[in-house]
Amino acid sequence: MQKQEISKYDEVYKVEIHPYEHRVRYYETDRSGSVSQTNYARWLENARMELLDQVGFGCEQQEELQVICPLLSESIEYISPFHYQDTVVVAARIVSYDGRKMALEYRLYEKKTKELKATAKSVHCFVNWSGNRISLKNVYPELETTFFEMK
Repeated sequence: MQKQEISKYDEVYKVEIHPYEHRVRYYETDRSGSVSQTNYARWLENARMELLDQVGFGCEQQEELQVICPLLSESIEYISPFHYQDTVVVAARIVSYDGRKMALEYRLYEKKTKELKATAKSVHCFVNWSGNRISLKNVYPELETTFFEMK
């Protein structure tokens, strides 16, 4: 469990974020028994959506506002491979947010051993259903977005 703080009007709120967990399936591995790198991107997306659900800006809320949060860039640094039946834990955190874009960092580790297996970063923007980039702070000033500004 990851503890983060949200600052709002000089008050600090503790938020407990539960990381995304995934048990490696046989089909996710290659002939060597290691997880194929193509699976990591899926896990990052699932971890991001899990995080946004927990802070109150998940798919349902985005649909209501007709907002999409596409990926702009993603990088993954592989340290050591996951294997069949490992439990992957993906701890995601928002590291920057300006209303137009947000950046996240991820730490992927094996649940039992706590061994760090990979780190990653992603950057996302916000667009409306017409595909035009928007600033959540400008378009939806009533939307409470301090959950993006976590420490």
